[in-house]
Amino acid sequence: MKIGLSSYSLVRLLDRGELTLNQAVDWAAKNGADVFELVPFGFRFDDEVSGKINKEMIASVKQVAKDAGIRLCNYSVGGNLLQTGEAQQKEVARLKRDVDIAAELGLNMMRHDIGGWGRSLKENTAMHFEDLLKTMTDAAIEVSAYAKTRGVMTMLENHGQFVNGTDRVQRVIDTVNKATGNYGLLLDTGNIICVDEDPLAFVRILAPDAKMVHLKDFYVRAENPGDTAPNYQHGAWFTSKGGTFLRGAILGQGDLDVLGTIKALKKAGYTGDIAIEFEGMEDCQYASAVSIQNAKRMLEEA
Repeated sequence: MKIGLSSYSLVRLLDRGELTLNQAVDWAAKNGADVFELVPFGFRFDDEVSGKINKEMIASVKQVAKDAGIRLCNYSVGGNLLQTGEAQQKEVARLKRDVDIAAELGLNMMRHDIGGWGRSLKENTAMHFEDLLKTMTDAAIEVSAYAKTRGVMTMLENHGQFVNGTDRVQRVIDTVNKATGNYGLLLDTGNIICVDEDPLAFVRILAPDAKMVHLKDFYVRAENPGDTAPNYQHGAWFTSKGGTFLRGAILGQGDLDVLGTIKALKKAGYTGDIAIEFEGMEDCQYASAVSIQNAKRMLEEA
């Protein structure tokens, strides 16, 4: 297993223009990351209006990574395949362009979302999921089949509160992969708690399907912690599907069993890449550096 960092961990600096993508890649390498995941927040590789791919920018970040001795490992993008008609086809076309970007980056994996973050409990039942399963998987099959022609495997991440949970994730992966043979799981070790499932059990069950891993940590509280930071309903905290309060943490300092997770991955025979996602309140460079150090130490201990 190679330990690295997702660019999303540094998104605050990227968004504010205090760090360029190339600087972020170089910084990650200098702070112990072996691999680097590209998540286009705070930067993008195409023109927002025309969709033209910026091949010069792609060539530049590839060269920076090569010079820094760090490997680019994955391209992760958003997506909403719960739509219909023209809107759905536009989204499929956009995701195919993202596949082209991944291929231009020289990557053989790309994760794209399928649904939004969440829904009301009344619209987030097993029945609602089954009703939308064909809509989402037909579109994901089209993207995955195209990606196969470009040498890129597409992946689902257990993300949000609708297309998440052991059974739902397995349904999507099995359906799409049966059709294309080119679909896998980006296993997020923390996101599963957003639908109130046990993270270790999730890893033990689905690690055999994992093509890549996001490693993260959360603080977990049963009651409202009383944070009053602006712009969020519950301050810097958010709630799981079942109402548990969650907040991103420096890896190894939160309430999740990160060492147990790494042990479970090892036991399952996982040997792929691990990208740390830091989503907490601390300075993101400090937090990312500590998280990389902790992950490498735990990998040795596991």
